[in-house]
Amino acid sequence: MNNDFDFLIGTWDVRNRRLVGRLTGSDQWEEFPGRSTCSRHFDGAANVDEIVFPTMGFSGLTVRIFDPATELWSIYWANSARGVLGLPPVVGRFEGDRGEFHADDEHEGTPVRCRFVWLVQGPDSCRWEQAFSADGEQTWETNWTMDLTRA
Repeated sequence: MNNDFDFLIGTWDVRNRRLVGRLTGSDQWEEFPGRSTCSRHFDGAANVDEIVFPTMGFSGLTVRIFDPATELWSIYWANSARGVLGLPPVVGRFEGDRGEFHADDEHEGTPVRCRFVWLVQGPDSCRWEQAFSADGEQTWETNWTMDLTRA
């Protein structure tokens, strides 16, 4: 069984930084707190976390599932503001303490390549980043980061 995401099990305090305008050349960031709790399922081949953003008025839910046939993770996202499961999932794998996951998606009608990066920084610290590319992965704009510390 795969246990790449076992580092994330538990409760985390989260410092969020989100780009105010995506794919607009903006360099203005908003910062807000979060609190995430992650649980392990299927002997480590799946996990679910809920993150609450107390100052933003919404929460999010992530479902991660490992496919043993392809050895790839699929990561699905939903938030309480929209009430729908985001599709397509980002798909990828870990190499050491770094996981990279991709999907073709769109942002406000513009086709984008979406990338999630997970960086494990020790037992009590990790980082997640989201980036978009609108030019076939020639350039990436990081638009959301989460720095997590174990609660």
